[in-house]
Amino acid sequence: MHNKVLIVEDDIAISEMVKNYLIKDGFIVTTAFNGEDGIIKYLNNDFDLIVLDLMMPKLDGMETMKIIREKSLVPILIMSAKDSDVDKAIGLGLGADDYISKPFSMIEISARIKAGIRRATKYSNNDKKDEAVPVKIGNLTIDLDNFLVIKNGQTIQLTLKEFEILKLFIHNPNRVFTKAQIYSSIWKEEYYGDENVINVHMRRIREKIEDDPSNPQYIKTLWGIGYKLEGN
Repeated sequence: MHNKVLIVEDDIAISEMVKNYLIKDGFIVTTAFNGEDGIIKYLNNDFDLIVLDLMMPKLDGMETMKIIREKSLVPILIMSAKDSDVDKAIGLGLGADDYISKPFSMIEISARIKAGIRRATKYSNNDKKDEAVPVKIGNLTIDLDNFLVIKNGQTIQLTLKEFEILKLFIHNPNRVFTKAQIYSSIWKEEYYGDENVINVHMRRIREKIEDDPSNPQYIKTLWGIGYKLEGN
């Protein structure tokens, strides 16, 4: 079965280039050239992944992503020529699963799309028998079956990537993970020293689960080494 991808990009040349390459690579591709059109097409179709540019007319990528995230956990790969925008999109917790910086190669964007779909599919198809009992750590309850984190009775919204990172720590309590190990485990790709994506995700997880993110109780930093989960 061919995977369906929605490209929301106002630069027609880039949109057509990516579309044509993905079609040759076996994807079914729909395009939209602004955020409003992207949301309409998303609501009227089922997509396996959305490629979303951040700088667009009418409705920018940030607002588009926010609206989509209110309705779905569909994987979103954001595109941007500005690292600050990428950091903001991930850091604000709007729900980006991955990003690619412009300019990019067609091989790279195709690989990231395939990885995003593969991760989402793997999660949805996981055998949940071994994860039936929610995990309790301090004042947190993590329901691995239902993709839920509850803190003091309140549900916390985590993105797919944030949840996968937390799940990695839960399955390996007190084990120290380097940034490279986290990246290779979650993104399933070789780590090339891009610390930004790990730093932003770790910061966002702490802001959501910790009482004092600057003095974390659960996810500890071992300076110069990596991170580990404590408190269980």
